[in-house]
Amino acid sequence: MIKDYRIILILAIFFLVISTSFINGNEEDDNNVIIKDNFKHIDTIDLEENSKNVDKEYNGEDNGFISGFTGSFLIIIVSEIGDKTWFIAAIMSMKYSRLLVFSGAIGALAVMTVLSVFVGWLIQVVPTVIVFWISTGLFAVFGVQMLYEGFKMSPTEGADELEEAQAEVQKSELDIETSNLINPSLEQGNASTVSSHKTNSIKNSFSYSTIIFMKAFSLTFLAEWGDRSQIATIALGAVKDAFGVILGGIIGHSICTGIAVIGGRVIAQKISVRTVTIIGGFTFIIFALANIIFEFVIR
Repeated sequence: MIKDYRIILILAIFFLVISTSFINGNEEDDNNVIIKDNFKHIDTIDLEENSKNVDKEYNGEDNGFISGFTGSFLIIIVSEIGDKTWFIAAIMSMKYSRLLVFSGAIGALAVMTVLSVFVGWLIQVVPTVIVFWISTGLFAVFGVQMLYEGFKMSPTEGADELEEAQAEVQKSELDIETSNLINPSLEQGNASTVSSHKTNSIKNSFSYSTIIFMKAFSLTFLAEWGDRSQIATIALGAVKDAFGVILGGIIGHSICTGIAVIGGRVIAQKISVRTVTIIGGFTFIIFALANIIFEFVIR
């Protein structure tokens, strides 16, 4: 049942991406016709200025927020569920505070998303044609790679990712119990001794929370570095609206991480990583084809 809902959700989001592309294309064509009619009544200087505006609209610079948001959101959803960072959040939430684990993980993913989009924005100095083909090629390559991995997997695949995530958590395991110096039993003494002990307890509690937060942050950041979703986010940031890509990516990460910390282990036993990987592969390929269709057919 969960797999059916996931498939329906992914298809619905993808349909939204395609619909947005068609709507933007039609609106741009109508605007171009209106502008061309107005050119008959303006002088040469105004003609040059409006031509620049037409080119700007034609290149999608004014209408990229929605497509950037939906594209980034979709890519994160199909890439992150069942990924190593997803399992790290699920495993840590079984031992530590879910709120602390979620805060640390989503903090790392948000920073990574902003950095990735910034790198993509810097790539815009490269000619648009080159950026377009590189980004489209990356989507296609990732799609083929995910399909290859998915069809090679067994239906029960996912144990490797889980074991790898567990190893990462254990490897970085800090001796939190020994750092938590709170003594559960207070020795009898004067009021100043009790007050001092309470102050130390508050400090130790804050230190404990900081350690958990930083562990979740650092593990997630390192696991996400160079991941497929990060490279895809860089590619989107190079051709789509930066704010749309950032917002869509952070919301997508928030949903995936929230699912992981709430019931990651149970969900991991119910869903098939193989199915998620295959769906993700098709999604990347369709996204690449949609870019080509929008560039050469709709426009």
